[in-house]
Amino acid sequence: MLGEVKLHHVQMPINKPCFEEPKPPRMSMSWEPDEETLAFIRHLALQNSLQYDGKGQAGSVISRIMGSRQELRQHGKIIAPIVAKEVAAANDLSITNGLDYVRNILQNEAPEMLEKKEQKRREGLPELPNLNGRKPVLRFAPNPNGPLSFGHSRGLVINAEYAKLHDGELILRFDDTDTTVKPPMMEAYDSIPKQQEELCGYSAHRLVIASERMDKYHDYAEKTIETDFAYVCTCTGDEFREFRLSKSNCPCRDNDVNENLELWNKMNDSNGFMPGDAVLRMKTGMDQKNPALRDWPAARIQTNPHPRVGSKWRVWPLLDFQSAIEDYLQGVTHIIRGKDLMDSTRKQKLLYDHFEWNYPETIYWGRVKVHEFGSFSTSQMKKDISEGVYSGWNDPRLPTLSALFRRGIRPESLRSFWIELGLTQKDIAVPLSTLYSHNTKSIEPISPRLAFIRDPVKIDLSGEFPSKLVISSHPEEDMPNRIFEIKNSIFIENEDSGKPVRLKDFCDISENGDVESIDRSDKRPIVHWITEGIETQLTIAEGKELAHVQGLLEKHNYPIGTIVQLERIGYAIVEKDGLLMVHD
Repeated sequence: MLGEVKLHHVQMPINKPCFEEPKPPRMSMSWEPDEETLAFIRHLALQNSLQYDGKGQAGSVISRIMGSRQELRQHGKIIAPIVAKEVAAANDLSITNGLDYVRNILQNEAPEMLEKKEQKRREGLPELPNLNGRKPVLRFAPNPNGPLSFGHSRGLVINAEYAKLHDGELILRFDDTDTTVKPPMMEAYDSIPKQQEELCGYSAHRLVIASERMDKYHDYAEKTIETDFAYVCTCTGDEFREFRLSKSNCPCRDNDVNENLELWNKMNDSNGFMPGDAVLRMKTGMDQKNPALRDWPAARIQTNPHPRVGSKWRVWPLLDFQSAIEDYLQGVTHIIRGKDLMDSTRKQKLLYDHFEWNYPETIYWGRVKVHEFGSFSTSQMKKDISEGVYSGWNDPRLPTLSALFRRGIRPESLRSFWIELGLTQKDIAVPLSTLYSHNTKSIEPISPRLAFIRDPVKIDLSGEFPSKLVISSHPEEDMPNRIFEIKNSIFIENEDSGKPVRLKDFCDISENGDVESIDRSDKRPIVHWITEGIETQLTIAEGKELAHVQGLLEKHNYPIGTIVQLERIGYAIVEKDGLLMVHD
């Protein structure tokens, strides 16, 4: 059974036809559900919350109850608010502690409530569709306008895992053809491949840089013009928007092939069109039901110099065109992308149909929101860093991979986190504690124990006690022991002083520091302590704020980068100027 859970009353409308029989018996207002019925309702609420990723619905649970327990139909008005409370509590558990926590409750208390697919839940990712004996070719294609973030790690992990499982290939591709809205950052070309290898456990099989393959995109752009599938449009944005809404052709669509080739050359001529004067459009049809597909733009003029190729090119492909051409050239077999990019798939399929190419198998996923990260964008982070709001890309408050790695989040933890979430088109929200639970499994075996005394108070000991104490650095792993030379005093935290306590692994003392027993004699609180320590600062990232806690750290010889478990506090990583909190 769960411990006490705060329940929030939710008034639910009762859909009477769902559970009222003709001529129902008079309901007894004195009726109360027995323990078995209450447990049944609770388990159904947990099952429903699990099934819908923490967004269970009371109405769905009520329908299940009334369908399976006919004798309860006459008590609907009493059962409905009970269901509402249990569903709210179940959803709260799913969001706060994770779906695995809810699943374990049902496994222990009501395994029959787990659906067969839950009971036989496969480990890892679902099979890739339509492999047909092929080795898959997958790609991860970030814009190098900044370093990789937590959100990027999903695409990296999933694509890399599929490539590894099927002995396929992973392509790391820089989609860096936007020099205006998202100009590339040169450092990212070096940092991203390193982080990709660190996160995935192996280097990408191919590295593709779009800005260095511009001739390919220009060749195919010209082919679309020559085959009368594209035209140069000189309408203003507002003018074309009116044509798109009215499903009518713009005048430029009537240009013949030769005229479009001349206009294309003028787009590429430094003495010709200027940015915004002309775009290349695909002739996908202004009668398309989906407005986004109506003669979509494929290339535009950009005169901002590119950090890698300078001002060699004036006309740059837009992402839908560049990505589609590159996927074809690289032989990509499967694309895994957000469901918000379904229109990109539809646009690209029209291009593929024109060239009579086979479009890659496409798998979509929904959005994953982590409560604690809130809203971050690369451009805003870059601005905040330049203004001194954050110390750099690895500031522990940021959701970048460098910040997460600095905080002690291990690559294998991110991998297991994303693989467990799998591929679903549902939008889900998860607490950061879910990632932390994966990380704890990874770092617990390698984290020696240390004591950090916040707000230290010196306690003078009196009585009989050993002068030297040898304590294991880890309860299960073989690590060098902690050795304490005990004189006449120790340090404990101020909130632990003034009362009888048990000094962990040492002795019982009174509120005055009298040693009462070496062996544990009663149930007094167990506290951590040190004989002497190093003045140290523990830095804790709390949302977009940093908290700094001063204290005494047990003397140690662990190098920078070592993850330690601070007794009664949590995991931290040793840094040059102190400790950085990993998580509790």
